[in-house]
Amino acid sequence: MNSNRVKREINMQKKVFRWGIIGPGRIAHRFAQGIKAAVDAELYAVASRDVARSRVFARNYGAEKAYASYVDLLEDSKVDAVYIATPHCFHFDQALMALEAGKPVLCEKPLTVNAAQTRILMKTANLKGVFLMEALWTRFLPIYEDVRRWLEGGSIGRPQLLTSTFGFRAPLNYEDRLYNADLAGGALLDIGVYNLAITQWVLGRNAQYFSAHSHIGKTGVDELTSVDLFYEDGTASQFTCTIKADTENDFNIYGEEGRIRIHPPFWDATKATLTSKNESLTVEKPYIETGFEYEIEEAMRCIRLGEIESPKMTHAQTLATMTLMDKIRTAIGLKYPFE
Repeated sequence: MNSNRVKREINMQKKVFRWGIIGPGRIAHRFAQGIKAAVDAELYAVASRDVARSRVFARNYGAEKAYASYVDLLEDSKVDAVYIATPHCFHFDQALMALEAGKPVLCEKPLTVNAAQTRILMKTANLKGVFLMEALWTRFLPIYEDVRRWLEGGSIGRPQLLTSTFGFRAPLNYEDRLYNADLAGGALLDIGVYNLAITQWVLGRNAQYFSAHSHIGKTGVDELTSVDLFYEDGTASQFTCTIKADTENDFNIYGEEGRIRIHPPFWDATKATLTSKNESLTVEKPYIETGFEYEIEEAMRCIRLGEIESPKMTHAQTLATMTLMDKIRTAIGLKYPFE
């Protein structure tokens, strides 16, 4: 640990952790509510290109500062870290700007639009000695600790098959970001990232090969994508993500000796069931506020220690998911206009 990190660790332990939010949109509300449940944390500043939105958001959540410029927020020395909650296509530029300003970054999933951008951010974080984490909050929910314990304890034996769906009927609004190719819309990047990230979390390795099929809608984004992943040991993972239909939205792990079901919605889960030859057990783990408080506390813990990444959501894991999404997009013929 270099002297700058030691100094930062000492400073961070002496005061309340002040968060800044870039992009006060829908998901940012849940993050701001989660801050209330995080220990020694507060929302200090908000930035939006529309200063009126910043002011309303700041007033609603008790933030001291409302900025019309991202640069102004990043230049505020009282901001200890930034949470980026803008549409996918803006993540790279905003995260890069924050890292270069020396501000730790927690950026909504997917971290970037493609793996090339992800590599640049990670290289910058390492060069600058600044924390960077993809805000895939599901990985930090309490119920997943029970699922991990069952897996590592051999309760279902070696996983053989994973199945999951993430689907909902999005209003048919071609102006919405979900349908907008210029904003990197579509099902895979917006929601399929959860299926992939939890598959990776369960199996801890990359697939040997895959097949993918998709329906590309009139605006040029994937409205439904189905993927089959195959691994060297014979394990398979199958998932479908869609913005055109309501699906079951659970995550199932089938092993040699049993099954684990993460109840719907699996990305927001508070319940899981273990079924094996020895037991049948359902566990519920409600979260304190919105569920975002757990990733918030993990990011603060790492930043206070002067770390560059979290051991619970590593750069390598984020890059592996991003790389696979690149390959899937190539397979289904999805390329965004700005790429």
